[in-house]
Amino acid sequence: MEVSVVARNCKPRAGLRVHRVAHLDPRDGAKKNGIPTTSPSRALVDLAASAAPAELETALAEARAQRVMSDGQLSDTLDRAGNRAGVGALRALLRHQGGPRLTRSEAERRLLRLIRAARLPEPEANVRVEGFEVDFLWSEARLIVEVDGFAFHGHRRAFERDRMRDMVLRDRGFEVIRVTWKQLVGQPLLVIAHIARALERPHHRTRGTYH
Repeated sequence: MEVSVVARNCKPRAGLRVHRVAHLDPRDGAKKNGIPTTSPSRALVDLAASAAPAELETALAEARAQRVMSDGQLSDTLDRAGNRAGVGALRALLRHQGGPRLTRSEAERRLLRLIRAARLPEPEANVRVEGFEVDFLWSEARLIVEVDGFAFHGHRRAFERDRMRDMVLRDRGFEVIRVTWKQLVGQPLLVIAHIARALERPHHRTRGTYH
C-alpha cells in the first residue's frame, strides 16, 4: 500500500510506503469508492521514482490498455511534477522510440520483446491502416501482425469482425499474420521466424501508403 501525504510527515509502517509531497495539484487527485486517491497519471509518476524500467513500462502499458488515462493527461501531469523523482525516468521511457509500443496486452508486450531480441526492424504499434487499428505494422514491408488475446478477440462477433478486416487489408496489398497467446508462450521461436521470413519476402519490399 502506498500513501501520499501533503506538507506533513508520516512514518512508514510495515506494508505501507509513504510519499511526502509539498503540494498536490487538485488535477492530480481522484476518488475511488469515496477514498481520496492520486490520479492514474500521477500514480505513474510516483511509481517511476522507484520502479525498475520493465516494471514501469508494464504499468504504463496497462494504464493505456485499461484506458484509465490519456497520453495528454500524462503529459500534463509530468509538466506539473517539475523535477520530482521519477519524472526523468518516465520521460525517457516515453522518448524511447516513441514510447512503449505496447498498450493492449501482455501478449503484445511479449511479442515486442521477441522482435527486439531477434533484432528485427521495430514496427509501429496500435496505428491505423486503411481505417482499421492494427497491433503491429511494418509499413515498408506492408506487413501487419495481430495478436489474438481472449480479452479482445474472445467472442464470436469480434472473431467475424477481425476476419472481415483481414480480408479488406489483404485486398489492399497487406499481408496479415495472426499470433495467439499460446503460440507466443509455447513456440516463440517459430513465431519470430515466421515474421522474419515475411519481412524478407521480395514482394514486401515496395513502400506502401496507408491512412
